[in-house]
Amino acid sequence: MSFGDDAITDYSTMRGRDYPSIRQFTVFMENRVGQLLEIVRRFEGSHVRIVALNIIDSTECSVVRFLLSHPEQGREILERAGLAMMESDLIGVELEDESQPLLRVCTALLQAEVNLVQTYPLIPRPHGRPAVALMVDNIDLAIETLTNKGFRMLTEDDLLDLS
Repeated sequence: MSFGDDAITDYSTMRGRDYPSIRQFTVFMENRVGQLLEIVRRFEGSHVRIVALNIIDSTECSVVRFLLSHPEQGREILERAGLAMMESDLIGVELEDESQPLLRVCTALLQAEVNLVQTYPLIPRPHGRPAVALMVDNIDLAIETLTNKGFRMLTEDDLLDLS
């Protein structure tokens, strides 16, 4: 599958995905002091870096969402820890260097009637530009729409070895 002006990019993966996406790991944990540190420390000594983080907190539990630089290795680390988790596909979008970069993204998605479910920024800047991770209700249409509007989609390869 290819997107954009004469782009010839093969996004096929071992997991059967043929679109540019990034994996989000959602970890469920008890809401108590030090829990996040325990999870983050598990990546110490590995090549896995947390490139985006989102926390939803309630009285009894917390939900932590991670985007990782090396998702396969990161999944193994989380599974070995015995953590309750799930995996989801998100899209990564590189933002333009302008005063309101999200305005164009939101406008394009609204025009295509694609709903934004979650969004958060990437900590490092792939290619030196700001970027966001988006969970949408129609990933194929969102990618097609944003690509046609000139946005660069990020893949897991763009997250490798980011500091």
